[in-house]
Amino acid sequence: MPRLELVFRHLTDYIRSIMTALSFLPDIESITPTPILVAPQPVLRAVAREVTADDMALVKSHLPGMFSAMYKAPGIGLAAPQIGLGLRFALVDVADEGERNPMVLINPEIIEESEQLAAREEGCLSLPNQYAEVIRPLSVRMRYRNLEGEVIEMEADDLLATCLQHEIDHLDGILFVDHLSKLKRNMIMRRLAKEQKGR
Repeated sequence: MPRLELVFRHLTDYIRSIMTALSFLPDIESITPTPILVAPQPVLRAVAREVTADDMALVKSHLPGMFSAMYKAPGIGLAAPQIGLGLRFALVDVADEGERNPMVLINPEIIEESEQLAAREEGCLSLPNQYAEVIRPLSVRMRYRNLEGEVIEMEADDLLATCLQHEIDHLDGILFVDHLSKLKRNMIMRRLAKEQKGR
């Protein structure tokens, strides 16, 4: 298949997946947000299992509350383990403030990553108010299924690439602090525990 045709097909699939995700957000402001788990919680360290056809009704039932939680936090990504659900799906939206560009990623996987690396400050809704610079591949190619079960491949770079890698890490029981030195990781986790204890 010619590259231009391949790019167009991937773009069409990407737009279709966004429109499907938007259909789950009729009035996000009126939806009660799903509570987000804060580390340490065992489910945040467990490898989530793949979503099957039998799981789709459950996945769809959680989407409104998850989108509500992500937007109200506010955040740009939320994975199922962060709400206590050990399934391989996540939400992502890196659109500019005031815009919406939601994606639902089912069984996502990185199939290619660039040799070029980039450092970007990351945070996490499961580690509130904790931030650190993380080094990851600058760009990635990802494969996932949309809500219709279609397999989609997409390329991403910069912020979207970082967000995709961060959310897929969650599905493997990995937190962004695991990419830091032991000293920095322990410092952040102690600070988080102290802040949570004082709430």
